[in-house]
This record gives sequence, C-alpha cells and structure tokens, in this order.
Amino acid sequence: QVQLVESGGGSVQAGGSLRLSCAASGYTYRSGCMGWFRQAPGKEREGVAAYYGGGVLTYYADSVKGRFTISQDSAKNTMYLQMSSLKPEDTAVYYCAADTRGYCSGGLAMGRLEDSYYTYWGQGTQVTVSS
Repeated sequence: QVQLVESGGGSVQAGGSLRLSCAASGYTYRSGCMGWFRQAPGKEREGVAAYYGGGVLTYYADSVKGRFTISQDSAKNTMYLQMSSLKPEDTAVYYCAADTRGYCSGGLAMGRLEDSYYTYWGQGTQVTVSS
C-alpha cells in the first residue's frame, strides 16, 4: 500500500521561502511519476511540478518556473518542493501525488501535467503567503 505524507507547509511573507516534503512508503521514487499539486479556495486543483523516472522528465507550471524546484532524496524516499520568492497567489493547500504506473510520462514529454493519472495522494499541507 502506497502512502504519501506531506510536511513543511506554513505561513510566510511574500518573497520568503518554504520547503515541502513528501515521504513515501510502499513505493520507490525511481519509477513512475511524482508530482506536486495545489488547490486554492474556490479554485480548481492545478499541477505545480512533476517528474518522471527520477528526473528523466520534469515539468513546472509557468506560474512557478524559476521560483520552485522539485527534487528527491532516493535514500530517504522523499520528494521535495523548494519554493522561493513566494507570492500571495501561491497560497493553497499543496498535495503530493504518485502515478506508480508512469502513465503521466507522455504528458510530461509534451509539457502537460494531467492529474487523472495520479492514483495516490497525500493529505495536503497548507501554504499561506501574506503580502
């Protein structure tokens, strides 16, 4: 059974930084796709960043390019999202997710992040950025 547990959320002022972590059990990050998604109040869930095959393919939403970095520590089986230059519009609940079958790789290769392929989700962690 795959379980994902996020941590690292919190409140920060605009321009600040946070690092989110996603610890996985029952699954290895070397295979499939791993991603970060977020959902702000009253808005649809959106893909933020993802990678396939431990980094063979990587995706970032335009809104976070140059500010967020997705990475993994294979030894700890943990994925990270380093967020810098945070803006109030980054305020949301952030979720990590796993597509253990790797179906998302086709979309990533074409610059798309499709959440329908992700079958395992964490519980979410709140990120609040104040102006």
